[in-house]
Amino acid sequence: MRPTKRNSGSTKRTFRGKHRFEHWLRDNQVYFITARVRGKFPAFNTEEAKSVFWDAFEHYTVAHGFVPWVTSLLGNHYHTLGYLKLGTELPRMMRGIHGRTAKRVNDLLVAEGLDRIKPFWIDSGRQNYFDGCIRDDLQARRAYRYTLIQSERHGVCDDWRTYDHTRVGLDIDRAVKRALELGAFMEGVRYKRYEGRHAD
Repeated sequence: MRPTKRNSGSTKRTFRGKHRFEHWLRDNQVYFITARVRGKFPAFNTEEAKSVFWDAFEHYTVAHGFVPWVTSLLGNHYHTLGYLKLGTELPRMMRGIHGRTAKRVNDLLVAEGLDRIKPFWIDSGRQNYFDGCIRDDLQARRAYRYTLIQSERHGVCDDWRTYDHTRVGLDIDRAVKRALELGAFMEGVRYKRYEGRHAD
């Protein structure tokens, strides 16, 4: 099994009796990543704000070697599923995306007479994004579909294909085939959420 580095703000495993949130940094890995604006504020309701996000997302994913399979941006959150060659690039990529987006979207909010959101991305505790290492083909397909139909689930549209802010980078069959060839799933690690469930 490939080594896994864990990245958190502390060496302690728990905080106030709960398991401390940590990021797993694994090379050659398919990741699901999601983040939400503080307080669920709809900071991305305008096309201009959405454009800020996409500019940052496209720049930093390319710069850090993340290959998005599917990404969906809504008014206050986003999800993306994709492949990352070097796990140590994950925190750098996220700092870039989130730092640039927070600064520029906050500037737009101020121009509209609203207050800056500080911190912009930290929604609960000290967690400013969630990342999960995808275990297998089934979990990849579920995460892909979940991301793909976000706009439908939130009532933004009736068909995700009509929503400009759901972007497909790779067809799921092609993406999974390549991930299997690369050995890019974290196989052999239990994922309680899917245990005991039947396959789709």
